Amino acid sequence: MGRLSSDLCSITHDKGTDYFVRAVLEIPIHGVKDPFLWGVWVSTSEKSFNRYVEIYDSPAEGDGFFGWLCNSINLYLSDSPRPADVYVQSDGACPKVVLHRSSNEIDQLVLDQQHGITLERAQQLAEQAMHG
Repeated sequence: MGRLSSDLCSITHDKGTDYFVRAVLEIPIHGVKDPFLWGVWVSTSEKSFNRYVEIYDSPAEGDGFFGWLCNSINLYLSDSPRPADVYVQSDGACPKVVLHRSSNEIDQLVLDQQHGITLERAQQLAEQAMHG
């Protein structure tokens, strides 16, 4: 059994319940004010999920929790789940995802989030995302 809204999801199965929160992953673009944005889902613990639901209508800036990036972004493939911190926004915006840097692999998505991308790369990502 599952419950889905535009911002929250829970799926109950034989082994328990999985909890997901809709969030945004930002990648800075050099020389541009607004970042490149990926709408993503992160899985989180029941405790973090319930806390987020509790503060959903009046979040405290900087409140956050640990999660795992659930989306497979075909432009940034990875063989393993990506750990992340999820930070609640007080302006009603989706929470922000900040990926953890892994010492075991070079993850281009993590590097792009930390160091930013060129405007040309942002254009390329947008075109590839829209046209497959």
